[in-house]
Amino acid sequence: ADPDDGRLVRTALATATLGLGWAQLDALFSNEMKWEACVLQFRGYRECWRRQGVLPMLRKLLNDFSVPARLFGLNTHQQQSVEGGERIMTDLLHLAELLQQASTLIEGEHGLIRYLVEERQASSEGNGGGDARQIRLESDGDLVKVVTIHKSKGLEYPLVFLPFVCAHRPARPDDMPLKWHDAQGDLQVALADTGGVLQKVDRERLGEDLRKLYVALTRARYATWIGMAEIEEFERSAIGHLLNGGKVLAAGGLVKSLEEAFGASTDIAITPAPEPDGERLARQDDAMRQGKARKSVRVMREPWSVASYSSLKKMSHGAWIAPDTSSEEGFIEARDAELERDEDDTRPSQSSQPLRRAAVQPAARALHDFPRGSEEGSFLHDLLEWAAQRGFAEVAADSGPLREVVARRCSVRGWERWIDPLTEWIAQILTTPLALSGKQGIKATSVTLSGLRESIAEMEFWLAAHHVDTAAIDGLVSKYTVGRVERPAIEPAQLNGMLKGFMDLVFEHEGRYYVADYKSNWLGADDAAYTAEKIRAQILRSRYDLQYVLYLLALHRLLKARQPNYDYDTHIGGAVYLFLRGLNAATQGVYAERPPRELIERLDALFTGDAPVADVEAA
Repeated sequence: ADPDDGRLVRTALATATLGLGWAQLDALFSNEMKWEACVLQFRGYRECWRRQGVLPMLRKLLNDFSVPARLFGLNTHQQQSVEGGERIMTDLLHLAELLQQASTLIEGEHGLIRYLVEERQASSEGNGGGDARQIRLESDGDLVKVVTIHKSKGLEYPLVFLPFVCAHRPARPDDMPLKWHDAQGDLQVALADTGGVLQKVDRERLGEDLRKLYVALTRARYATWIGMAEIEEFERSAIGHLLNGGKVLAAGGLVKSLEEAFGASTDIAITPAPEPDGERLARQDDAMRQGKARKSVRVMREPWSVASYSSLKKMSHGAWIAPDTSSEEGFIEARDAELERDEDDTRPSQSSQPLRRAAVQPAARALHDFPRGSEEGSFLHDLLEWAAQRGFAEVAADSGPLREVVARRCSVRGWERWIDPLTEWIAQILTTPLALSGKQGIKATSVTLSGLRESIAEMEFWLAAHHVDTAAIDGLVSKYTVGRVERPAIEPAQLNGMLKGFMDLVFEHEGRYYVADYKSNWLGADDAAYTAEKIRAQILRSRYDLQYVLYLLALHRLLKARQPNYDYDTHIGGAVYLFLRGLNAATQGVYAERPPRELIERLDALFTGDAPVADVEAA
């Protein structure tokens, strides 16, 4: 395909298929004139490939380099054939035919090369290719062939067996139309047996049977076996007519007639058919040999997968005891991007249940009485995502479009009574200053969504993971977040591939960048349930600490690549988790934390495979 690439031409010349010796290769590579002629020769193969096809090209290449003669030991200087040469030649021609068939559907030389590579790879993986790829026999000389007498015309076989040579089918009156040839050789047709028509038709059938019998008896090179029996109307068969002139044999007269006709011949033996038994032919050259154990050619690929925060499962057992939150019925919204359902919550969605109040409820009550479930959590997320894309400030300034969106989405769900409460709730979320003062590592005092200058909703991220141990991640996160409080462990696993996720909101405030996540968890029936202790307990129980650390790692990677003079302590603000139903509580349902720089940098090294072994073991 690329004869002007000297490296490829040299590689081709050195293959076992072409079989050039060291002296021949040295003569080609060291003589400039010979090398130039060789390159021109390969250019000719490429032109032949383009004009005539890959099969003619390969046949020409094999013949030019005397590959068949070398494999079969036909070279004058070669003492004997290459071991397995016939097998090799059969496989080469088979591959050439398969490539020729594929070339009718594939355009271009490189497309066919890619096809060959893919087929070889599929074969090494154990994927069958059907009958076309079955290894062919290098020779059919030792096979038993079953062919009709008509198809054997012109062929020769070492041994011939004719077990059914007595079989025949005389002409019958119902073989309409009756056809025969007259004395002038013209075809005649009749629709009734009148005037000896049937006799003429049967005589013509007998003549054809005699011609085929002659073909059958003259195919053998060494010997012919003929099976004979006194079947009904034996005399009307070709062999019966030849043996007895068409006369009816007397009972038991077949053997006598055969002996009279051929008994004196030294080349013909008349023997009775052997009695059937269980004896089987055993080839004398089939010696039992114990070879080496076969080795698997399957290529075991490195396990690779795409994981997410939701795929990191908490252990269902262990010594960790959850804080006393008996009034909690937490659940986590499920989204298309990440399924983050809290395994501790088995309470079903109440969206299909009758609402407890018929009248429109105040916003304060709507926060706690709004139905709970994965569908409702996704519903709230979608509204806040819409608000972010439209612009928090614009939505806060004019609640008309917000109400239209809420009304449209509530109507299709039968939630008409929640239109006004939800509109007030979303507007309150956007305009309420969220207190961040005193949160762990957070520098900002407060943040208002409608006051943000820059924000991106549902930012997607992908992190490469090279054999990352989840136990090491868990150990680092537990060591550096939420005051080292004990929490459910993550099941041990290996992350190898990609870690993906979607961040609800990424925003910039006072020169620092934050990740925010909306949580619709229901922690209790009123604002008093959303205390700092209970929110922290929910963070630990659902392992949101692991989630926001991974989010901050992704943000750290992004800013390090794009922010001039990036510094974690200067540019990373932290993670803000907003429990929406606790907006009116003293805590405002806010949990915020900025993990220390050391944690993010150690996780970064862990994901890139640069973490020292001692650090991983310690984590």
